[in-house]
Amino acid sequence: MSTAYKNRIQEFKVALSEENINLKTLRELCFNGIPFEGGIRALCWKILLNYLPLDQTLWESFLKKQREVYSQFLKEMIIQPGIAKANLGLSREDVTMEDHPLNPNPESRWNTYFKDNEILLQIDKDVRRLYPDMAFFQRPTEYPCQLILDPQNDYETLRRRVEQTTLKAQTVNRNRSGVTNVSSPGKALNLYPSNEYEVLPNGSEAHWEVVERILFIYAKLNPGIAYVQGMNEIVGPIYYTFATDPNSQWKEHAEADTFFCFTNLMSENRDNFIKSLDDSQCGITYKMESVYSMLKDKDLELYLKLEFLLPDVIRIWDTLFSDEDRFHFLILVCCAMLILIRDNLLVGDFTVNMRLLQDYPISDVHTILTKAKELQDNS
Repeated sequence: MSTAYKNRIQEFKVALSEENINLKTLRELCFNGIPFEGGIRALCWKILLNYLPLDQTLWESFLKKQREVYSQFLKEMIIQPGIAKANLGLSREDVTMEDHPLNPNPESRWNTYFKDNEILLQIDKDVRRLYPDMAFFQRPTEYPCQLILDPQNDYETLRRRVEQTTLKAQTVNRNRSGVTNVSSPGKALNLYPSNEYEVLPNGSEAHWEVVERILFIYAKLNPGIAYVQGMNEIVGPIYYTFATDPNSQWKEHAEADTFFCFTNLMSENRDNFIKSLDDSQCGITYKMESVYSMLKDKDLELYLKLEFLLPDVIRIWDTLFSDEDRFHFLILVCCAMLILIRDNLLVGDFTVNMRLLQDYPISDVHTILTKAKELQDNS
């Protein structure tokens, strides 16, 4: 570790040791990248995303309250209708003629449960292959959610819920010989390749399952947006940063902290997601989402080539989160990427230029961010 880098870490420690953190100073430090050491990045992101208050004396009580709130969300929204535990402060609701799985009443909790499963299947398909270039999301978390996994509680994991849903939706076909074949739509769509990931033992859950739970809770709490493809790509880096925090006291609560940081970020950018839901099928947003979704299914290698690797994403987000107008700066980043290769683009034809953009030649993220900052300063 160079002396300059050690000095930079010290600058962050000084800024973060203030009882009342100077947001302007912290943003200026973060703009040029945040060190991972000592959990500095995770802490800075929590502040930049308006989760932690600037007054450090409020942190302990604030975090305790937020994590209790998230735990309550889990109790209320992961539970299956007709199942509850009295020792968790919930009254047991047995399946009766008043409310049962076949109840057609729109107010039925079972009706809501089945509608939620449609959203859950979309989330599940995206999070199972989150950042497939790295193994982190397939590995077990050190802090599985005991509320959900404890066999003494009558809660079901979302993973199990998905498996049950696809099993119940099995299709039955007969071949010419009269033999009946039963197949799962999930398997037919290659949603759950059984030989691709190691099956974790009981009591364990993979990091992708935690991300799935965060997105499902968000969708339940925000029915106007619910879940839109791409949200998983936003939650992923935030959760990864918090779940790899070297400070175990922070790492243990990565799920709850990620949920609230993601919610805050979405509150700034939710219009774009609502617009994508409202766009017609001929709209550019819908078309681009369709292209990327299909490409991811048909040619994963090429799809990954069009995206930054997670370490580069995290470095870019250091700068984006530190900027007051972070979503405008994202546009500047995209523009900078094009301007940096303008000479090549001007002499190439359409085919050559498309190949160039698909295999973007500049791998140094710092160069791109410096150019984006230059565009910002000159505007």
